[in-house]
Amino acid sequence: MSIRRVLAVAGLLVSFSGAALLPAQTKALSPAAPSTKSVTAASAATGQPIDLNTATPDQLKALPGIGDAFAKRIIDGRPYTMKNQLTQRGILPQATYDKIKDSVVARRQATAVATKK
Repeated sequence: MSIRRVLAVAGLLVSFSGAALLPAQTKALSPAAPSTKSVTAASAATGQPIDLNTATPDQLKALPGIGDAFAKRIIDGRPYTMKNQLTQRGILPQATYDKIKDSVVARRQATAVATKK
Protein backbone atom coordinates (compact mmCIF):
# COMPACT_ATOMS: atom_id res chain seq x y z
CA MET A 1 0.00 0.00 0.00
CA SER A 2 2.84 2.41 0.72
CA ILE A 3 4.32 1.84 -2.74
CA ARG A 4 1.05 3.01 -4.30
CA ARG A 5 1.10 6.14 -2.20
CA VAL A 6 4.69 6.87 -3.19
CA LEU A 7 3.81 6.43 -6.86
CA ALA A 8 0.72 8.59 -6.49
CA VAL A 9 2.68 11.36 -4.81
CA ALA A 10 5.41 11.13 -7.44
CA GLY A 11 2.80 11.38 -10.19
CA LEU A 12 1.27 14.45 -8.61
CA LEU A 13 4.66 16.10 -8.23
CA VAL A 14 5.45 15.52 -11.88
CA SER A 15 2.10 16.91 -13.05
CA PHE A 16 2.36 19.98 -10.79
CA SER A 17 5.92 20.71 -11.82
CA GLY A 18 4.82 20.88 -15.45
CA ALA A 19 1.99 23.26 -14.56
CA ALA A 20 4.40 25.45 -12.60
CA LEU A 21 6.46 26.00 -15.74
CA LEU A 22 3.56 27.33 -17.81
CA PRO A 23 3.26 30.75 -16.13
CA ALA A 24 7.00 31.30 -16.58
CA GLN A 25 6.69 30.63 -20.30
CA THR A 26 3.71 32.96 -20.61
CA LYS A 27 5.61 35.76 -18.90
CA ALA A 28 8.49 35.36 -21.33
CA LEU A 29 6.14 35.86 -24.27
CA SER A 30 4.23 38.83 -22.89
CA PRO A 31 6.82 41.56 -23.79
CA ALA A 32 6.25 40.84 -27.50
CA ALA A 33 2.48 41.33 -27.17
CA PRO A 34 2.49 45.16 -26.93
CA SER A 35 4.37 45.52 -30.21
CA THR A 36 1.84 43.37 -32.08
CA LYS A 37 -1.02 45.32 -30.53
CA SER A 38 0.45 48.53 -31.95
CA VAL A 39 0.30 47.04 -35.45
CA THR A 40 -3.37 46.26 -34.94
CA ALA A 41 -3.98 49.71 -33.52
CA ALA A 42 -2.27 51.30 -36.49
CA SER A 43 -4.36 49.23 -38.88
CA ALA A 44 -7.55 50.03 -36.99
CA ALA A 45 -6.67 53.73 -36.82
CA THR A 46 -6.32 53.94 -40.60
CA GLY A 47 -9.47 51.88 -41.09
CA GLN A 48 -7.65 49.75 -43.64
CA PRO A 49 -8.13 45.99 -43.47
CA ILE A 50 -5.05 43.80 -43.75
CA ASP A 51 -4.54 42.25 -47.17
CA LEU A 52 -4.07 38.49 -46.86
CA ASN A 53 -1.94 38.40 -50.00
CA THR A 54 0.62 40.99 -48.90
CA ALA A 55 0.56 41.01 -45.07
CA THR A 56 3.74 40.27 -43.18
CA PRO A 57 3.80 37.55 -40.52
CA ASP A 58 3.86 40.23 -37.81
CA GLN A 59 0.77 41.91 -39.26
CA LEU A 60 -1.06 38.59 -39.37
CA LYS A 61 -0.03 37.70 -35.82
CA ALA A 62 -1.51 40.99 -34.63
CA LEU A 63 -4.95 39.67 -35.54
CA PRO A 64 -6.94 37.98 -32.76
CA GLY A 65 -6.43 34.22 -32.68
CA ILE A 66 -3.55 34.24 -35.17
CA GLY A 67 -0.18 33.00 -33.94
CA ASP A 68 2.96 31.77 -35.63
CA ALA A 69 1.40 28.57 -36.98
CA PHE A 70 -1.71 30.19 -38.48
CA ALA A 71 0.32 33.09 -39.91
CA LYS A 72 2.59 30.59 -41.66
CA ARG A 73 -0.39 28.63 -42.99
CA ILE A 74 -1.99 31.83 -44.31
CA ILE A 75 1.21 32.86 -46.07
CA ASP A 76 1.80 29.37 -47.49
CA GLY A 77 -1.76 29.30 -48.87
CA ARG A 78 -1.39 32.46 -50.97
CA PRO A 79 -2.77 33.79 -53.26
CA TYR A 80 -6.36 34.31 -52.18
CA THR A 81 -9.16 35.75 -54.28
CA MET A 82 -11.69 35.77 -51.43
CA LYS A 83 -11.07 35.94 -47.71
CA ASN A 84 -13.45 33.06 -46.99
CA GLN A 85 -10.97 30.77 -48.72
CA LEU A 86 -9.21 30.65 -45.35
CA THR A 87 -11.94 28.30 -44.14
CA GLN A 88 -12.72 26.68 -47.48
CA ARG A 89 -9.11 25.50 -47.82
CA GLY A 90 -8.92 24.42 -44.18
CA ILE A 91 -6.30 27.01 -43.26
CA LEU A 92 -8.28 28.45 -40.34
CA PRO A 93 -11.10 27.05 -38.24
CA GLN A 94 -14.42 28.87 -38.57
CA ALA A 95 -14.22 30.33 -35.04
CA THR A 96 -10.85 31.96 -35.75
CA TYR A 97 -12.04 33.22 -39.13
CA ASP A 98 -15.08 34.80 -37.47
CA LYS A 99 -12.74 36.79 -35.21
CA ILE A 100 -10.72 38.28 -38.08
CA LYS A 101 -13.11 38.44 -41.04
CA ASP A 102 -13.88 42.14 -40.54
CA SER A 103 -10.17 43.01 -40.31
CA VAL A 104 -8.90 41.30 -43.47
CA VAL A 105 -9.40 41.48 -47.20
CA ALA A 106 -8.12 39.44 -50.13
CA ARG A 107 -7.25 41.87 -52.89
CA ARG A 108 -6.62 40.33 -56.23
CA GLN A 109 -3.14 40.89 -57.49
CA ALA A 110 -2.91 42.80 -60.75
CA THR A 111 -1.24 40.62 -63.33
CA ALA A 112 0.83 42.08 -66.07
CA VAL A 113 -0.70 41.13 -69.37
CA ALA A 114 1.56 41.58 -72.36
CA THR A 115 -0.34 42.96 -75.30
CA LYS A 116 1.02 42.54 -78.78
CA LYS A 117 0.27 45.02 -81.54
